[in-house]
Amino acid sequence: MPIANSELIINPDGSIYHLNLKPHQLADTVITVGDPERVSEVSKYFDVIEVKVGKREFHTHTGVYKNRRISVISTGIGTDNIDIVFNELDALVNVNFQTREVKNELKSLDIIRIGTSGAVQSDIPIDSFLLSQRGIGFDSLMHWYDNDGGDLAFAKAVSQQISRSNLHSAPYVVSCDKQLAKKFQTVEMQNGNTITNVGFYGPQSRKIRLEPAEKNLNEQIADFTFEDSKITNLEMETAGIYAMSSLLGHRAVSLNAILANRATGEFSSQPNELVDKLILFTLDCIVA
Repeated sequence: MPIANSELIINPDGSIYHLNLKPHQLADTVITVGDPERVSEVSKYFDVIEVKVGKREFHTHTGVYKNRRISVISTGIGTDNIDIVFNELDALVNVNFQTREVKNELKSLDIIRIGTSGAVQSDIPIDSFLLSQRGIGFDSLMHWYDNDGGDLAFAKAVSQQISRSNLHSAPYVVSCDKQLAKKFQTVEMQNGNTITNVGFYGPQSRKIRLEPAEKNLNEQIADFTFEDSKITNLEMETAGIYAMSSLLGHRAVSLNAILANRATGEFSSQPNELVDKLILFTLDCIVA
């Protein structure tokens, strides 16, 4: 059945509603970044840039790096934007925009997040890289979709060990794509389990003027263990990326530049240089 105009909104020029992209403008390999200005920091390394499209916080460059066609797109901050971006990325490759019907043969995208994060374990150094083996959602995005619940045992352990008085939905846990992750498993890359929260200040137990509801949240997170696994870092998109990719049949991995260590109170003195190093590392791993 055709998808109703109210459900799949296509702009008059044939592009999808928020991303402003047309199907042929998207590569099969997609890098996501949060900051719109970081898109050009990735595409400056492309040999050729074919497409530059921007609307709201969603900016996309598609080009070629060492004979591999790649798109880089900014999602903005948070899993609410991940919901928009990933549904629209999927529609671009898996819905026929002329008939408004889902295609018989579905395509799987490779999606790599390049982002920043803060460690919660004192032994994770700032200015290092970390691959999120699991995304632990303290948001509610996955609960709005029909699904099998992800890694229920890990999620149950999180609920039992980490108390959050103002949490209105249970945490969910989804793993990265193991095959895609292998491309980035070098000596430069640590592995970890990443909490995705709904904000940067109170939800991550930061205090400026407002008191966070959970004042010892980071200590509880740092003390968590399950089957020899610890929680390593906090950020705001990974669990949503893993959830949406898993549900839609895409392969995803999240790569983190560790700028802060919440346990030691340190923050990188060279954040831009570290992110640039992660960008080049990611591009070279993609084409290797």
